[in-house]
Amino acid sequence: MVAPRHTGASFDGSNSSLKTAGTRKLTAAAAPPSAGYSCEYGSMKYFALCGFGGVLSCGLTHTLVVPLDLVKCRIQVDAQKYKSIFTGLKVTVAEEGVRALARGWAPTLIGYSIQGLGKFGFYEVFKNFYNGLLTEEQQYLYRTYVYLAGSASAEFFADIGLAPFEATKVRIQTKPGFVGTMREGMPLIVKDGGYGELFKGLPPLWARQIPYTMMKFACFERTVEALYMYVVPKPRDQCSKGEQLTVTFAAGYIAGVFCAIVSHPADTMVSKLNQQKGSGIGAIYKQIGFMGLWKGLGARIIMIGTLTALQWFIYDTVKVVLRLPRPPPPQMPESLKKRLEAKQA
Repeated sequence: MVAPRHTGASFDGSNSSLKTAGTRKLTAAAAPPSAGYSCEYGSMKYFALCGFGGVLSCGLTHTLVVPLDLVKCRIQVDAQKYKSIFTGLKVTVAEEGVRALARGWAPTLIGYSIQGLGKFGFYEVFKNFYNGLLTEEQQYLYRTYVYLAGSASAEFFADIGLAPFEATKVRIQTKPGFVGTMREGMPLIVKDGGYGELFKGLPPLWARQIPYTMMKFACFERTVEALYMYVVPKPRDQCSKGEQLTVTFAAGYIAGVFCAIVSHPADTMVSKLNQQKGSGIGAIYKQIGFMGLWKGLGARIIMIGTLTALQWFIYDTVKVVLRLPRPPPPQMPESLKKRLEAKQA
């Protein structure tokens, strides 16, 4: 399998371990990790630790914004009552108390931790796999397609783990009279509609999360590349760890805004499906119309922008703390440069 598409210096400024990346081969028995790294890029340990980073990244951040998520879901299912973020917060606290803002925290923490394991861990696996099918020049030329394919493949599996917990969370947050805890809510859903009821929202969840994740990873990767090329006044290997993580956060926030927009209609549909037992996509669309699909977009842009930035920041920080290889942004291979120069000559 071909190693990562990246070339250039490593995170700490030493380019010895990654200078041949993009040309060397990764075998099943990976070579011993280079000095300064805890594992070899593309090894099972590397993928496992990336998955752990995803658990922390998604589980913690989604739980942190549960109050905003609760209001966003309530705007989607009852826009007349909750109207806006601030109105939704005010109404919720007035009717149910401050503790109500934490409703759904348990399925959020568990569900999105499982999703994060698949989202980030499998992304690294699939990205490495798809790059292994390409030559070094193709890895550079088609890198955006690799980001898109890798993230879509990862999210497909990640959402299967998330679906039961998302269904439980939405009912806890939006269905009047429903129980307030996951340990009561999930068995109740199964009792009323069978196990299939927990996965009823999976197709629209895929419709929401797969475009979201494709945008999240592809936009982030290309934004990081652009920031180092046009904004940051020095190469990444000359930046401190703090400066690199600042670039990570900025690129994550930019990616998050686009993520929120492309995935919002499906997110609204997921909320409505999980709120209304036995309802279908067609019936809900007739009920709310096209404009109804965009209710709560403002809240979601704030939530997802912040969320995505924090997720990338945490994920990159985990890589730094655990001393994982972090190849720099891709650079054009010398062979491709020479061919392009020859054509222009």
